[in-house]
Amino acid sequence: MTRPYNFSAGPAAIPEEVLRQAADEMLDWHGSGMSVMEMSHRGKEFISVYEQAEADLRELLSVPAHFKILFMQGGGLGENAIVPLNLSRAGTTDFVVTGSWSQKSVKEARKYCSTVNVVASNEADGHHSIPAPATWKLSRGASYLHICSNETIHGVEFQELPDLKALGSDAPLVVDFSSHVASRPVDWSRVGLAFGGAQKNLGPAGLTLVVVREDLIGHALPACPSAFDYRLVADNGSMYNTPPTWGIYVAGLTFQWLKRQTEGGRTGIAALEARNIAKAKLLYDAIDASQLYLNPIDPSCRSRMNVPFLLRDESRNEAFLSGAKARGLLQLKGHKSVGGMRASIYNAMPLAGVEALVDYLHDFEKTQA
Repeated sequence: MTRPYNFSAGPAAIPEEVLRQAADEMLDWHGSGMSVMEMSHRGKEFISVYEQAEADLRELLSVPAHFKILFMQGGGLGENAIVPLNLSRAGTTDFVVTGSWSQKSVKEARKYCSTVNVVASNEADGHHSIPAPATWKLSRGASYLHICSNETIHGVEFQELPDLKALGSDAPLVVDFSSHVASRPVDWSRVGLAFGGAQKNLGPAGLTLVVVREDLIGHALPACPSAFDYRLVADNGSMYNTPPTWGIYVAGLTFQWLKRQTEGGRTGIAALEARNIAKAKLLYDAIDASQLYLNPIDPSCRSRMNVPFLLRDESRNEAFLSGAKARGLLQLKGHKSVGGMRASIYNAMPLAGVEALVDYLHDFEKTQA
């Protein structure tokens, strides 16, 4: 059976190779007689799964040795509370608002921080751009500065992480990279902590990845729940409480799939970045050349992962979605807060899927002439 192309923003498509391997190992993982879902998280079988996943992720993302990799729960939304509980010291925190997710981060942080400053915002232009870092009004002595490096709903992406030292700030940079982690390299010299839910680019919902510089660990507020204290999580190898074992296992299979990818002589993340650039260009070019479709995001910060677009005549939306489903193109309806359409073209989306969507865009437009 030919599988349809799933453009869901999350939980999102998982590479077919990964799904097939997980299915093959479902009842008996490597002769253990158990499914990974049935294993003790402290047994030697699962410990080997965990250690391999951590090692592969560190290699893939080139995570330096002085950063800890934590496998946690609660999703990106949960980290909006967990980060200030660990890093804020109840003091001043800075935020750059570029869309719905960074807005949620601000709202949550206000529950735990004495002062939350929005140092820059694109709300005035409908979240269609990113304010130039030189215009950010950074706070003196802030505990950290938070950005969402890719806004899943509005389709705005930082093409380069800000250099806070160059802006005169010693605050660590906190990055929510949920929806484009592993789609491009990370400049860890500019990052204090990065976090993301796995369900967009790394695996199934339930697993949350945190990569945190060691010197930022150990400063949790007294109110921080023990299971969310980065020091306790790190000291216990992400097993202070029972971790999301199935999520770690499938993410580990995904990491191995990522390592196998090649593109134009590149491998791993470099290969995925080249492929993602090509996929995004193909789709944006088709939208920009159209008289029916519109993408309102400033071209300088368009997301490679989440491509929102509108039909200039919104009365045709249902016909568009119905026709797309008939062609095996699923989950293209935009988020309810912005409307229109959205194509999420994460790592697991092959070029052929984007080509099929572009063909449909052209064909549908012709029928509307």
